[in-house]
Amino acid sequence: MELLTLILRRENLQTAYDNVIRRLRYCIWHHWNKGKCRAINLIRLGVPRQMAWKWAHSRIGGWGVSCSPILTTTITLERLQKRGYVAFLDYYLKLR
Repeated sequence: MELLTLILRRENLQTAYDNVIRRLRYCIWHHWNKGKCRAINLIRLGVPRQMAWKWAHSRIGGWGVSCSPILTTTITLERLQKRGYVAFLDYYLKLR
């Protein structure tokens, strides 16, 4: 019984963790207000110039962009960790 609760807790934490990462990507995208700023920042993250301009002026809303290849390939977990983000799932597992 205890094993089942641990598994369910881990699954719930993983779901919450995925939502937090998606929300972080959304906030970063929303912070880049205009298409020009988005394109410049995507180019800085290594996206080819033409693709960056195409993605920056996409009609997809911010929440849709946050789980699309536009941000999942550029704002990766490694980049977030380099900027100081500590994944709470890893922190929880370390404490356990």
